[in-house]
Amino acid sequence: MATPAPVEPVVRYTVERYSRLVEEGVLSPDERVELLEGVIVGMAPHSPRHAAGISCAGQALRVALEDRAAVREQLTLVLGPYSAPEPDIAVVSGRVEDYYRAHPRAALLVVEVAETSLAADRLTKAPIYAAARIPEYWIIDLRHDRIEVFRDPDRKLSRYGSITTTVRGERLELLALPGVSVAVDDLIPAR
Repeated sequence: MATPAPVEPVVRYTVERYSRLVEEGVLSPDERVELLEGVIVGMAPHSPRHAAGISCAGQALRVALEDRAAVREQLTLVLGPYSAPEPDIAVVSGRVEDYYRAHPRAALLVVEVAETSLAADRLTKAPIYAAARIPEYWIIDLRHDRIEVFRDPDRKLSRYGSITTTVRGERLELLALPGVSVAVDDLIPAR
């Protein structure tokens, strides 16, 4: 009977170790990767429509928010010891200047723009955001011209208790900032 090959231990990176990979030159600062639950995950290149979706959503949120919060596009958000995603949009409390020395560790809203990443955004990222108690998570679904809205995070179960869908012609109000709303049409780029 053959002896089974030894199983290599799975390397699970901490946010601290992941950050050092850039300092040590293992990863370049502009490499398109993010840390999800201790695993370094590559990100696909942007299609023109995906890039337009990020720009539209960022612009619409900046206009709606005025000075009530900061909007960060594709920048690190530290969510516990093993996750440092780079969501397409993160609305964080305070001002841009508040994050000159450290990445935010919480968000009021996270938005992912999905063209080919819908399954990963639902199955991988939603549990991470729920476990981090992000009160609201939107997936802008470019293929179906709609927005999936995740609310009521359950940290223990790593899931959202409420999932609804909004379409063109509707408005979305940000739970964390009452009175702030955005037209769905402003968040989704035209075809």
